Amino acid sequence: MLRGHLVERAEALLGTAVVATTPIAGGEASTATRLRLSNGTPALVKTHPRAPAGFFAAEARGLRMLREAGAPAVEVLAQADDAIVVRWHEPVRPTAELAAGFGRALAALHTSRGADAERFGGEQDGFIAALPLPNRGAETWPEFYATRRVLPYLKLARDRGHVTPAQGAMVEDVVRRITDLAGPTEQPSLIHGDLWSGNVVWAADEVVLIDPAAHAGHRETDLAMLALFGLPELDRVMAAYREVAPLADGWEERQPLHQLHPLLVHAALFGGSYGEQAARAADRLLHGSRDS
Repeated sequence: MLRGHLVERAEALLGTAVVATTPIAGGEASTATRLRLSNGTPALVKTHPRAPAGFFAAEARGLRMLREAGAPAVEVLAQADDAIVVRWHEPVRPTAELAAGFGRALAALHTSRGADAERFGGEQDGFIAALPLPNRGAETWPEFYATRRVLPYLKLARDRGHVTPAQGAMVEDVVRRITDLAGPTEQPSLIHGDLWSGNVVWAADEVVLIDPAAHAGHRETDLAMLALFGLPELDRVMAAYREVAPLADGWEERQPLHQLHPLLVHAALFGGSYGEQAARAADRLLHGSRDS
């Protein structure tokens, strides 16, 4: 989308003049541009030249779900088939105070009734990056996670030649044992669903969440995603979280299980070492930590 057309598109969606634009990194799926509106509002417009049908609608729906549950998710200002406009928050350096506030806010989200669901999943499918994300409901989390998260992306990564037969077999061994590996039963929680560190914006007053794949899931999934790619101040986030919402014993040992899905998504999209990382996560679950 050319700059002039992008400005015209944003102005049409917002009903407000754009007075300045600054291109920024938009991630794997989108092109992002920072806007300054004539009314003083800082905004961000994201576009995708080949956005799948419903791509931006799913993002807007997830953000609104989180905000309605009281989570510090970014505000949606406008949305259309080919673009989304959200409020811009200027990033700041992570601090212990912001981390503690984020931990408490995340615990409040996970213990809210925002999901309002007795089944794991969601009413509509979504996207993870630009890949379809099936959300059809399941009675138990092990069933949902195996059939809607792990196996579809294992197949895709295999089909693209990014996971070897031996690596895939190890992941399948985890799926066969998933009920035993999943830990104590938990009720569905409304979760962000793609809570890696890049979707956590450290802003002046609070940590703000972006780009969700929101659904009724297992709260340990969000926590494992925070650990996977190295969130700053994670220890303080977790300490504050656990003060509000204690976790079942063994949650740290279960992190590789919850990390299998994002690792397989990355394997399907990028190849590289992600297939091997998924296999190592499976090995830790099946055999425990080993000395190298």
